Amino acid sequence: MLRLKRFGQDQRGAALVEFAVGATIFLTVIFAVLEFGILLWTHNALTDAARRGARYAINQCNPGDAACANSSTSVERTKNVVIYGDPNPSTGAQPLLKGLQASNVQVDYSSFGVSAGRTTVSINDYDFNFVLPLLGTAIRMPAYRTTLTGENAGYVPPNL
Repeated sequence: MLRLKRFGQDQRGAALVEFAVGATIFLTVIFAVLEFGILLWTHNALTDAARRGARYAINQCNPGDAACANSSTSVERTKNVVIYGDPNPSTGAQPLLKGLQASNVQVDYSSFGVSAGRTTVSINDYDFNFVLPLLGTAIRMPAYRTTLTGENAGYVPPNL
């Protein structure tokens, strides 16, 4: 006896396979866009942190100038501005960026004084960790550096 197959009966499960392939590609693209967005946000946050630190540093005393009050802690306070956004963070304060530490931040004063020299704040060796480890575990971000010229070097003019 000869049996005839109904039209499309040999296509069972094809829709499921097509959906699996399409969903995999779609979700991979969505997660890649999300990861790139987080990476771009981190890049902008590191750039802003270096700028914020340099703006703070140009109004501080040269660490080598003992005549200026608080000169011994100007580098430490500048690093706190870069990391926490505050020169004197409270106990248990969280960094603005996960994984950003004082060892990543460098503050340099060069011939610094009133209307002279410059200060440079740089963020080096920061590792960006992916949320989803599909692309790898981490990438090293480039160095972020901001240099500004000295303005008042922490000196407040006497009242005239």
